[in-house]
Amino acid sequence: MSLYSLPWLELAIVLPLFGAVWVRRTRDVDTARLHSLAVCGLALLCTLAALTNFGGRWSVPGQWHVLVDLLARTPVAVDALNAPLLPLVSLLYLLTVLGTLRTKGVSFSFAGLLTSEAILLAALSCRQPWILIALLAAGTIPPWIELFAHGKPTRVYSLHMGLFVVLLVVGQALMSFDGGSSRLSVVASTLLMAAVLVRGGIVPAHCWMTDLFEHATLGTALLFVTPMVGAYAAVRLVLPVAPEWVLHGIAILSLVTALYAAAMALVQREARRFFCYLFLSHSSLVFVGLETATPIGLTGALCVWLSVGLSLAGFGLTLRSIEARAGRLSLDEFHGLYGHIPTLAGLFLLTGLASIGFPGTLGFVGAELLVEGAVKVSPFVGIAIVVAAALNGLAVLQAYFRIFTGSAHVASIDLRTRLPERVAVLALSALLLGGGLYPQPGVAGRYNAAAQLVRERDQRLAERRLSFRTSRTAAGVASNFQ
Repeated sequence: MSLYSLPWLELAIVLPLFGAVWVRRTRDVDTARLHSLAVCGLALLCTLAALTNFGGRWSVPGQWHVLVDLLARTPVAVDALNAPLLPLVSLLYLLTVLGTLRTKGVSFSFAGLLTSEAILLAALSCRQPWILIALLAAGTIPPWIELFAHGKPTRVYSLHMGLFVVLLVVGQALMSFDGGSSRLSVVASTLLMAAVLVRGGIVPAHCWMTDLFEHATLGTALLFVTPMVGAYAAVRLVLPVAPEWVLHGIAILSLVTALYAAAMALVQREARRFFCYLFLSHSSLVFVGLETATPIGLTGALCVWLSVGLSLAGFGLTLRSIEARAGRLSLDEFHGLYGHIPTLAGLFLLTGLASIGFPGTLGFVGAELLVEGAVKVSPFVGIAIVVAAALNGLAVLQAYFRIFTGSAHVASIDLRTRLPERVAVLALSALLLGGGLYPQPGVAGRYNAAAQLVRERDQRLAERRLSFRTSRTAAGVASNFQ
């Protein structure tokens, strides 16, 4: 049986599920962490194998053909859009487990992490609307379970995620059974747009995100928001069928959110809230690019999606490692931690600047393409994106100086980074700098995905216009007979 003939994507989804069951039965924290690390590593290898076998067909002889055929019938597949997202998500989960110290492992659920990884990988590889909606709804459950188990308030999170699921279900139901009615299609598109805005944390439906970062463990909050599942829902459910005014509405609200969140990040006094608003500003810029519905704008948005997901995940993991040593950080004072953890300080600055598209990093080309695509739609949109990026850059530098500079920090314990954290630092640095120095393969792949999305949108809109005309003609003929 050839290795390339295995259903690697399906295995990447199934392995974390079995791993979650196994880890849940493990009482020792160190053992649970090691087993979770092994499962996440295998899942990453499977997604990389699925990426290399992109476009292949399953034809497996041998004694395992029954199991393989069963896995191959699942409604998941690798395409131009999700091909780089799946390894990215697997890598983020692996690095999160790798960077979890023993002090954090007591309050962190490794079984919940593996369950959420399986759900997320399945959602990002699914194109069937109803199955995707079911997976998106299931993905909101693990963070709620953690909040409830730790006795944290869940009302804000429950209300927003419940609204997100209801809007998705009602909107997709109307879209599926519109019967050729243009009015019903407009209502369905509006509901789907509202669902995407809620999940993406777009103003005014953003308070659930700050609440999640305040009460959940930082690792859980990072893994729930950094893959930008709301953007994926927008691409799969809204972009192919929504009229122009719906896309413009999402773009305007996202642009307002990007500016508002960037300004809020600049004045935050607590490190977690600062990171939350910084991420919210960058993710909103991705929505702005996605809703331009042009090849250049979409290419820029897809590139920024990858760079922001990687850079801000690294930024958040760095902040998580610092919290494991010094507790929750206030930005009202200078902590002077550089002398103890210079490696984390370097990664903090590198990932923060990479998120705003600093030259030589992974986000530079994506940010340029995003601005170019936005300027073609409106010069004011391009200016607003540049202003938001500038404010985010100032916020990152301010946070860096507050945490790592100032008077020397006196500690009674050793705060130096451990070997697993150094490995995570080197992996993230290599990806961010390597992607910035040699961006052509990534940009070419994102352009192909953008062109495919534009073609699919044009085809779907043409089919719907034909359906509307046919229904009107049939109605006119029926009225003449009457």
